[in-house]
Amino acid sequence: ACERHHVHVLPRDDPDYPSPLRNIPAQPGLIYVKGALEPVDQLGIAIVGARRCTPYGARAAERLAASLARVGFTIISGLARGIDAAAHRGALKVGGRTIAVLANGLASVYPPEHQELAEEVAQAGALVSELPMGQKPLAMLFPQRNRIITGLSLGVIVVEATPRSGTLATVQHALEQNREV
Repeated sequence: ACERHHVHVLPRDDPDYPSPLRNIPAQPGLIYVKGALEPVDQLGIAIVGARRCTPYGARAAERLAASLARVGFTIISGLARGIDAAAHRGALKVGGRTIAVLANGLASVYPPEHQELAEEVAQAGALVSELPMGQKPLAMLFPQRNRIITGLSLGVIVVEATPRSGTLATVQHALEQNREV
């Protein structure tokens, strides 16, 4: 399945395994990668937020991502609807690098309407998951995925979040990992 989907597997002891992930609690034993992780990705900034965001929030996320990508930061998010997608698009619009961490296996894209966006992200950075190729998205996998988003990042920018949201779980991961929020 990895070969068919152009995915490679990086175990924790592989020299190409992202060094920031080696220093987080509950680090993934291996990650699946479609695209390429590069040393420059150590200058990663996560941009996360509400799936049901306001138009203003989407514009703000896209502009922040574009500005940061323009000066050499890799934009990291979760490919979700709303803020995540806007952040990936902002980086892509300026020719920047972006990484999407998925809460499912890389044999499919969730949400399905982001298939084209996922392909663009893989060309300009990488799709990453710790889950087996055929794993379908489950609610409990999203908070688990968020620790990888923060683990790959120097810091996290939150654009719109409700009081009970996965975004706040992401903030908690960031704080536990000594990342800036």
